[in-house]
Order: sequence, then C-alpha cells, then structure tokens
Amino acid sequence: MIKPVVLFIIGLVCLIKGGDWFVDGASALARKFNLPELLIGATVVSIGTTLPEVMVSTMSALSGHGEIAYGNAIGSVICNTALIAAITIAVHPGPADPKTLRVPVAFFYVAAAIYCIAAYVMGRFTRPMGLIMLAVFVCYMIVNVRSMKNSPQPEAPEDDGASEEDMSMGKILMFLVLGAALIAVGANLLVENGTLIAQALGVPESVIALTFVALGTSLPELVTAITSLLKGHGALSLGNVIGANVFNLVLVSGVSVTLAPFDVPKSAVFMGHNASLILEIPVMLLVMTILTVPTLIRGKLTRAQGIILLAIYAVFCFIQFTM
Repeated sequence: MIKPVVLFIIGLVCLIKGGDWFVDGASALARKFNLPELLIGATVVSIGTTLPEVMVSTMSALSGHGEIAYGNAIGSVICNTALIAAITIAVHPGPADPKTLRVPVAFFYVAAAIYCIAAYVMGRFTRPMGLIMLAVFVCYMIVNVRSMKNSPQPEAPEDDGASEEDMSMGKILMFLVLGAALIAVGANLLVENGTLIAQALGVPESVIALTFVALGTSLPELVTAITSLLKGHGALSLGNVIGANVFNLVLVSGVSVTLAPFDVPKSAVFMGHNASLILEIPVMLLVMTILTVPTLIRGKLTRAQGIILLAIYAVFCFIQFTM
C-alpha cells in the first residue's frame, strides 16, 4: 500500500510541474511569434495534452479493441467541455476573440458531422471513415499554421512575461517537450496507483472507472487549464480545450478507426435505446454548442455558461451511475 501512495504523490508532483513548464513554454511561444494564445492553445498545447489519448487508442486498436477509442473520444469531449472548460469559465469569465475561435469550432462541427454520419446512418466506423478523419486533422493543422502567419496578437501582457519574452527557442521547445512528458508520466502514475489505492480501500470497479480512469484521461487538459488560470493565460486554456476536442474526434478516433474498424458500441441502454446514440453524442453536441455559440456571437465567456455546463455534467454523471 505504501508504494502506490508514494507513486501517486510522485505522479501528482509530475503533473503540477509538467503543467507549469508546458504553459510557460506555450505562452512564451505565443509571445515570441506575436501570436494569439488561443491559437497556440488550439494547436501546440492541444497536441501535447492529447498525446496520452492517442497512445492509449493506438495500442487498443493494435490489440483489436478499436471501439475503446469511440467512448474515449466522446467522453473526453464531454469532460473537457462540461468540466474543465466550465471550471475555467466559472472561475474566470472574460473576453474571447471570435475570429481566432472560428477555425477550431468549425473543424469540431465538421468532425462531429462525420461522427454522426457514421453512428446514425452507417452504424459502423469504417477504414475510409478513419482516413477521412485523419485528412480533416491534416487540414486543421494546415489552416492553423496559415492562421498563425496572418493573425498577430493585438496586445501582449506587460506583466509576468519578462522571463518568457527573453526565452530562447531551444528553451521554449525544452519546456514544451519536458512539460508534455511529465504530464503524460504523471497522469499515468496517478491513474494506475489511484486505482490500486481505491481497490485496496474496497471501492467498486465501476466507480473507479468513472472517476480515476475517466478523469485520468483528461488530467493533462485539467492541469493545463488550472495552470493557465493561475498564470493569467485564460485564452490558452480555452484554446486547449477546443483544440483537444477536435483532436479527440479526428486524430484519436481517426488512428483507431483506420487501424481497426468497428461497429457502433451498444454497451449501455438508456430509455430502451443505445445510450451512445440518444445520450452521449447529443450531450457532446449540446455542451459544445453552449460553450461556443454564445461566445462566437458575443465575443466573451460568461460565468452563467460555466455554471450551466457544470450542472449538465453533474446530471450526465448521475445518469451514467444509475444506468
């Protein structure tokens, strides 16, 4: 019991320090090239925080369990939006640039449309569908790279940034790589040893799956969001969440589907129907709509959005526990 506790604490330390370095590197990168933090969050930061999901889904697909990526992708989008982004917004609402937000939001709904066609029309995720998802990912990155060249950051904060502005490109890359590595290692240690501790305390496996494991896959995004808030980089956190949602649908699922096509899972029933089709996908679309549409229209995030999203997530979790 002592070993899992020690490793759990080490994992927590790795997560905190990794998040600190990763956000420092990402915000320094935005300053160095005079780019919007939201754009950096939607690309560089999102890639780093989504790497654990990519690795898990790839290994699952190679072992013949490609359908695992399906639940992982949808669940991660819901958790990222209705828990992580919601906490960020509820604690620190503020302005958001609609112009910078349009590209990741548009690509998310393109990816969601592909998901809906596969789930509701075809009933199966085929290899060509996986290749289309990966093509969407490539297009997303190309469009964002072009946006980086044409979207200079209008204002750069004058405080808390002196050390970041002086950071060399080599040091920025070191912070990003080491930060992402520590986050991945920390999340793995936290989930594995947290599960062992919970089992030793007699916590049911279903509860473990819905708490330690589910939250563990989103720990990188959560740590990045909290660290970004504490360092005053709220736009970085928002961009990370939306970018990670896009990556979950087109990269994580795209790799898995391409390697191992699968039918739409029917692991749970809600009101006599496949829970995935009448609960999980609709909730995913609902929470992203609440997060993005009012923000695009008004150019700002409100505390009410965060509270509503948290309430939806609480109800969603309650239903999951009672199914």
